[in-house]
Amino acid sequence: MALIKVHRQSIQPGAVRSQPPFTPTQSCPKCVAMTLPPAISINNLVKRYAPSGNGEGKLALDGVSFDVPQGGIFGLLGPNGAGKSTLINILAGMVMKTSGTAKIWGFDIDRDMRNAKRSIGIVPQEIVFDPFFTPFEVLENTAGLWGVAKPLRRSMELLRAVHLEDKASAYSRTLSGGMRRRLLIAKALVHAPPVLVLDEPTAGVDVELRRQLWELVREMNNAGVTVVLTTHYLEEAEELCERIAIIDHGKLITNKPTRELVEMAREKIVVLTLDRDIGALPGNPAFLKCAKAGERVLEVTYDKDRTNAGEVMALVQGQGFAIVDVTTREADLEDVFVSLTSAAKAA
Repeated sequence: MALIKVHRQSIQPGAVRSQPPFTPTQSCPKCVAMTLPPAISINNLVKRYAPSGNGEGKLALDGVSFDVPQGGIFGLLGPNGAGKSTLINILAGMVMKTSGTAKIWGFDIDRDMRNAKRSIGIVPQEIVFDPFFTPFEVLENTAGLWGVAKPLRRSMELLRAVHLEDKASAYSRTLSGGMRRRLLIAKALVHAPPVLVLDEPTAGVDVELRRQLWELVREMNNAGVTVVLTTHYLEEAEELCERIAIIDHGKLITNKPTRELVEMAREKIVVLTLDRDIGALPGNPAFLKCAKAGERVLEVTYDKDRTNAGEVMALVQGQGFAIVDVTTREADLEDVFVSLTSAAKAA
């Protein structure tokens, strides 16, 4: 893949980057991300939409605060209506916040709106482009809207980076769904932003294309782009993201490294294939749940903090069963997500 180069020069407050250069990344952002200022800093952000009638209006964001480290892939998760899109639209300058502060690459979205906008690229969930332009023309026009001078435009470089070089002169309407999504990513990078937000980039695509987009995200991140990913596919977030924040009902529920989140799950499942048909289900207080998954297959859910798979197997054997085969299922991000969001709703 051609290197996606990132603008990393400092910008003086109030300065206008009319000709943002594409300069190679000089250091590994992952190695120094913890010592650098955050790529995005959000503090006590509140958004209440105007009421349609009597009442206070919908509270979409309720005092949300978190930082997105530089140089990583950050996941923003939450159920439908949690406030993710509102947050992204505030960063993009499309929605006015009610209170709180937000900074992108050190630029306050209120006091230094122009530089804040130039520091971020947004890839929307909806595929939006003019079908009568070629991919090359789409990028050239977008670069012109950003004020990028012609000598500084890198349209063909971006098309190579997203594997669309051979489609540079084809009408955009002839592109497949996956190609169109890659074109949207290239559009978001024409002004060389150091931060890229991908809103549900793999929604509605097949498994093969999803894997291709995952690889593209990794390549961009390795080239120095800080990526913020919103997704409903928890497998995707667990695979790509180094850190994840979960929002529900406008509130931040958690913000932790992905591995720490996964380790929060206490339940594990062991699936046992037994030597004979199961009549009455074996029971024990150590089992959180015990269910038949077949005539001779038993699925036992247990608390990993209180017992382990060996003890579960011994308990089943103690009730007269011989074990023919055993498999276990580790906790994943979905288990944690369901647990945290359920607890938030109960509260």
